[in-house]
Amino acid sequence: MSAPPRVLTVAGSDSGGGAGIQADLKTMLALGVHGMSVVTAVTAQNSRGVQGAWELPVEAVRAQYRSVVDDIGVQAVKTGMLASAELVEAVAELVAGTDAPVVVDPVGVSKHGDPLLAASALDSVRTRLLPVATVATPNLDEVAQLTGVRVESEDQLPLAAAAVLAYGPAWVLIKGGHLTGDAVDLLTDGSEEHWLRAPRHDNRHTHGTGCTLASAIASQLAKGRTVPEAVAAAKEYVTGAIAAGYALGGGIGPVDHGWTFRPREG
Repeated sequence: MSAPPRVLTVAGSDSGGGAGIQADLKTMLALGVHGMSVVTAVTAQNSRGVQGAWELPVEAVRAQYRSVVDDIGVQAVKTGMLASAELVEAVAELVAGTDAPVVVDPVGVSKHGDPLLAASALDSVRTRLLPVATVATPNLDEVAQLTGVRVESEDQLPLAAAAVLAYGPAWVLIKGGHLTGDAVDLLTDGSEEHWLRAPRHDNRHTHGTGCTLASAIASQLAKGRTVPEAVAAAKEYVTGAIAAGYALGGGIGPVDHGWTFRPREG
């Protein structure tokens, strides 16, 4: 039996299992690819927030990456929490030398508002990481953090996309989930636009949404889909995961990465 497509996540660990590499690997399993991981940071995290975070040394991150890529190989790479400028620059160098599409989720803060990226690392994200991205997937807070553009309505999404594209990613997916109304995202490479809409589900348990979406895009790219095809399929998957999100602990629960495996009622 041949191995499934291989996808590597380079991200932080979420001890609560809702986001980070745990969410990434669950997503990859659900979508039929072989998930692998490079841990960049360890967090003490639960449904209420992040109680602590410790980044790994650059040499540990580099060793994990080379160990996987040089032996097993990858068909796509996804980056998440990178914590510091040193880690951002090391990871940017590693993915630039890898012949595979790269999905960059420029994680700045957690779902609970806890900082996951040092302010000093923002310039490295702009100048080193975004230029090597096949797809960048910022939410509106991350757009504001990276570009200064603040989006308050759907018609401002193209302006946000142009500001991020100026840093060099091939494609950008601006996630409009923080707006009111339907969940509207804009995917563009600067010449063509794809608007993706989904109903907004009345469910507060959405921890891990960004990680899950970026990992789903990487999984679909590893299967050979085009960027627009991969993003559309990933949007469908994460919409179902949000609808099925469940309470866990005393705060915000996770999306349900395994919703496609559950028997449907009725």
